[in-house]
Amino acid sequence: MKMRPVFTFLLLSFLSIRSYAQVLANDSTKNDGTVKFERVEVEASYPGGSSAWLKFLTKTVKGDVPMDNNAPAGTYTVMVQFIVNRDSSITDFKALTNHGYGMEQEVIRALHLSGKWIPAIQKGRPVRAYRKQPVTFRVEVEGLDIETETPGALYLTKENKVSIKAFKVKDEDLLVTVSQGTIIKNGGGEYTIKLTKKDRVIIRLYNTKKDRSEGEAIFDVRE
Repeated sequence: MKMRPVFTFLLLSFLSIRSYAQVLANDSTKNDGTVKFERVEVEASYPGGSSAWLKFLTKTVKGDVPMDNNAPAGTYTVMVQFIVNRDSSITDFKALTNHGYGMEQEVIRALHLSGKWIPAIQKGRPVRAYRKQPVTFRVEVEGLDIETETPGALYLTKENKVSIKAFKVKDEDLLVTVSQGTIIKNGGGEYTIKLTKKDRVIIRLYNTKKDRSEGEAIFDVRE
């Protein structure tokens, strides 16, 4: 039996991981309409600034989408790229992650509703510019607690100390496995996980006494 996630929330950020402007080639290159990409002098922005943008995302993005689509417990950071055009419209939405469970589609849906933006400025004039928007969904399961050094993430190049508790299962009856790498049970709900590749990892909990699953959680892997 797979436990259904019972709580989700959003962690929102206005981070522009990279912002590029699409401009005509300068005089030192062929003047044939060729385009190139340069860092912009003034990034494209949402009217009202970061606070207004965070307020919009909080009201518009539906945080329960992964739960409604039966996503395992875990932390999922969705990244969506789009273009702010010279006329303030936004187009060319592209999901740069593929977590599934409807999360990428939900962020793109919300971005479609954001209206007019303030275009980026390059050399004193408005230009088309890329923006990248991260939105993090956190899915939790009642009665299950998995704590890592960095919430939602494990590391490829180190021994990961992880605290795992299923509140209705005795520690001696709890079998914990990982989808890749190895896991060592240290006792008292403490584990050491070593990973072998930079793929997302699933931690699964099994109740050996009652012969049933107690849930699972997905974690990003970082180097």
